[in-house]
Amino acid sequence: MTTQTQTTSVTTEIDVEAPLEHAFAVFTDGIGTWWNPSHHLLDGELTKMVFDPHVGGSITDHYADGRECRWSRVLAYEPPTRVVFSWDINLRWQLETDLTKTSEVEVAFTALDPGRTHVVLTHRHLDRHGDGWPSMRDAVASGWSLDAYAEAVKP
Repeated sequence: MTTQTQTTSVTTEIDVEAPLEHAFAVFTDGIGTWWNPSHHLLDGELTKMVFDPHVGGSITDHYADGRECRWSRVLAYEPPTRVVFSWDINLRWQLETDLTKTSEVEVAFTALDPGRTHVVLTHRHLDRHGDGWPSMRDAVASGWSLDAYAEAVKP
């Protein structure tokens, strides 16, 4: 896995031992199987993460006490090669309601052979978060590990 930090974006990539369609499905539909359990906005027991598989959908955390936290909007959904979602999280790690101050995460999937897929994740437009945005860039640069995803995607 490599991670590159540009001025206003962070890119990480990994090759996974899975066919293209499966790699895409685990990243989206199976997001709760690999997402770091400590990386959620609300306190409490998380019961599931839901990735709505269509443009206009959302990524929503569901908690045992019935609360829901919709922290992302699906901006592009092109199975099995590309997905883009918003990062509706502010510099205080709370929901951002001003959508002009949100960044985007693009994930591209490329088949290397029938059983291996190259995955490139780019978290871009981090400067949209406003004053102090480099702290978000630095945080996501260290937080976007795809190692758990690579484990979860194994058939």
